[in-house]
Amino acid sequence: MKRLHIHISAADLDATKRFYTALFGIEPTVEKPDYMKWMLDDPRINLAVSQRDGATRGVDHVGIQVDSDEDLEALNNALVSAEQSTLAEPGANCCYAHSNKHWAADPQGVIWEMFHSMETIPTYGQDQRDITSHVPKPLSEGGCC
Repeated sequence: MKRLHIHISAADLDATKRFYTALFGIEPTVEKPDYMKWMLDDPRINLAVSQRDGATRGVDHVGIQVDSDEDLEALNNALVSAEQSTLAEPGANCCYAHSNKHWAADPQGVIWEMFHSMETIPTYGQDQRDITSHVPKPLSEGGCC
């Protein structure tokens, strides 16, 4: 099963929490000092909000969360078959989760994250994408996701 993912960078987490709690009618599923997440079934969405490195761009990236690595590879293979460039990121630790990921950009430059999260972790981890290009940094530069 697939779930749409949207990640938003927010300057004011309290105001953002009030807005989305009112919009969805429920409190966040995950809440940390620098991160919140709503896992909704109607609409089927994973909405994450974070406050990292002073970035307040609004929508940071969108994505598709899947339930298995097989589903993840099928999504990636569909893009590769259509001659689209993707970047694999196995074993990423970020957003309080350990995940396997693939990243891609649409023709307008919208960044898409396709991922399968295996488990939660106790820290945010490191969002290791280059803040300008959104491309993950190489492991030699401390990259993970």
